[in-house]
Amino acid sequence: MADVSDAELIEAKQRWQAERAERPAPVSVDYDPVSGRITVEFTNGAAFMVPARALEGLEEASDAQLAEVELLGETGLHWESLDIDYTISGLMSGVFGTRAFMEAQRRGGQSRSPAKIAASRANGTKGGRPRKSA
Repeated sequence: MADVSDAELIEAKQRWQAERAERPAPVSVDYDPVSGRITVEFTNGAAFMVPARALEGLEEASDAQLAEVELLGETGLHWESLDIDYTISGLMSGVFGTRAFMEAQRRGGQSRSPAKIAASRANGTKGGRPRKSA
């Protein structure tokens, strides 16, 4: 492994700081109990919102527990009392839990239970879903 000189280290740190200054970084995170959303605000004025209870491990959390959210450096969100962490980039990419959790959420609306089938048939006898007005 090659030795890195002090000058090279200083230059690398300066490049990193310049690149970092160009990227928006999260500056705050809050939970809004009225909307049920977590909002992350960035240095460039942008904000990202995600429904809190759509995240694995937060489905049954109380408003007080959800409000304990804090930034984990510049890359994540952390709930100390729930021992749950999420990356901001993952949330922005739609990753709200494990693969199994995400698959179960996706299939949830596709359920073909006897009760759902019966309700669908009963709705069909009433003429089905109303047409959208133009």
